[in-house]
Order: sequence, then C-alpha cells, then structure tokens
Amino acid sequence: MEKLSIIKIGGNIIEDETSLNNFLKLFSKLKGNKILVHGGGKKATFIASKLGIESKMVNGRRITDAKTLEVITMVYGGLVNKNVVAKLQALQTNAIGLTGADINSIKSNKRPVKEVDFGFVGDVKKVANHSIDKLIKADFTPVFCAITHDGNGQLLNTNADTIASTIAVAMSKIYNTSIYYCFELNGVLEDFNDKTSVIQQINSEKYQNLLAKNIITDGMIPKIDNCFDALHNGVQKVHIGNTAMFTKENTNFTTITL
Repeated sequence: MEKLSIIKIGGNIIEDETSLNNFLKLFSKLKGNKILVHGGGKKATFIASKLGIESKMVNGRRITDAKTLEVITMVYGGLVNKNVVAKLQALQTNAIGLTGADINSIKSNKRPVKEVDFGFVGDVKKVANHSIDKLIKADFTPVFCAITHDGNGQLLNTNADTIASTIAVAMSKIYNTSIYYCFELNGVLEDFNDKTSVIQQINSEKYQNLLAKNIITDGMIPKIDNCFDALHNGVQKVHIGNTAMFTKENTNFTTITL
C-alpha cells in the first residue's frame, strides 16, 4: 500500500501570514500523497463581527445559525480555502480546494438537538474515499475546509479535527494513512509549563499511565481519545506537534500508535 498523509492545521497558523507561508512551503516539499484540512474559526468570528453577527459559543463549540453558516461558508470555503490553494499553486503544488459537498466527498447528519441546539452542525457519516482517490491519482492535492453537506442541499459546519480523522479512516482502505495535527505546541507535554517536555511516543498502555498520573487532562483527553479511535479504525500513526514536524532536523514531537 502507498502512503497518504492527512495534515490538519488550526487557526493559529491560518491567522498568521508568516506562519501560514512557512507551513505551506514545508507542506509543498512533503513527499508522497497528501491531503490538507483546515479550519478558520477565528477568521469567521472576525468577519461575522464586522457584519454585525454575534458569534455564540457553548463549551468552546460554535452555535451555527443560518446567518453564521453563511459567514462560515464565505470564510472557510472562500476566503481561507482559496488563499491556501493559490499559495500552494505558487509553490508548484497542484492543489484543489473542496468542501464536503464537492464530488459528494463528505456527507454528514445534522447534529440532533439535545441540551444544546448547535444549529447547522454536521456529524460525519460517510466519506467518499474512491472519489477522493481519483483526485489523488490525477496528481491533485485536495485541500478540505471544515464544511460538509447532508446530501439534500444543506451545508453543515463540521469540526476540522473530525474531518481529518474521518478522511484518514476512510482512506486507510486504500492507503497506509497517517494524520498530522499541527498546533502551536511542540507536542503532548509532560509538564505544561515546560514547552520542551514533549512525550515523543504514546501507545495505549502509556496513555493509561499518563491519565492515571493526571499528566494528560482536560481538553487534551478528547483529542487523544479521537486519535486512538482513528488508530483502532485503520489509521497507522497519528503525529501531534507544531509545523517543525515537517523538517528533517526535528524529532521532538508526539507520535501516537496502538
């Protein structure tokens, strides 16, 4: 099986022109098959406020009403996605920008209303891996934004981490897939106050030990649970760190395996 890397970048990279340019240079030099997934939440909040639309959050998750969905579609699918694609084209990477509606690539169900009505938010139910593979086989590099659709004409706001992991799981039927989650820290830290204290290798057993010692807590737990979920469903490896993961010199990031 050929290898395929799925790389997810967060708002901290997208918001900062220098960071974005540096990352895209590294991404363009990355050998082999690759897919890029991006969010853009901070940018969406900024544009929404300029348009007089208030951004509502519950537990760090965005409430997506009809007006907010319009802004997200403009910002994620337009402004951010097309800027990233244009920059990659300048770096001789033949990128193609996509939402989940394009080539019917990612279908979601609208999240049911429980304690909170999140509005037009989608939970992924199906990834069209063979359609995405046609793009890769044609030497295109897919660039997905965090929008999916329900198959009945409705776009849905979807968590970018989830999009990266569900694409990786679906593509693992065709490729040896690895996920790279890029954020501002060097990796998963042993001591949050010491930014160099990276835990370089985590497997199932070590994860349980880290949980028992309260080294991994709070917001990191669902992230790592999601990583193990992807690994149990066919993904080979998950890497967590900053953009220096893509330089040959750097080995100081976290790799998660079963």
